[in-house]
Amino acid sequence: MSLEQVTTGMRETVGEDCGLGASVKWDFGDGTFLMLDATQVPNVITNEDGEADCTLKISMDDFIAMSQGELDGTSAFMSGKLKIEGDMGIAMKLQGALRS
Repeated sequence: MSLEQVTTGMRETVGEDCGLGASVKWDFGDGTFLMLDATQVPNVITNEDGEADCTLKISMDDFIAMSQGELDGTSAFMSGKLKIEGDMGIAMKLQGALRS
């Protein structure tokens, strides 16, 4: 799955407003990012690097596995596959906010 496909999938999942009320950045490494700005409605999804309330560092493969239900977020965090910087509370709200 490409970054473009992941970005399109996130736009479909989020819709106009996921209700999170915060900004989140996924840092896939190698200079690739997925940014969700849910501080405004409609929410904005880009691939730009910028400031975020919460940054999740995860490989693209692990992100895809999580989005397909093949990898649990808690397990990914505990095993070091997922690193969280910033507001941990936002990271904990993500699962509910991004449920389609």
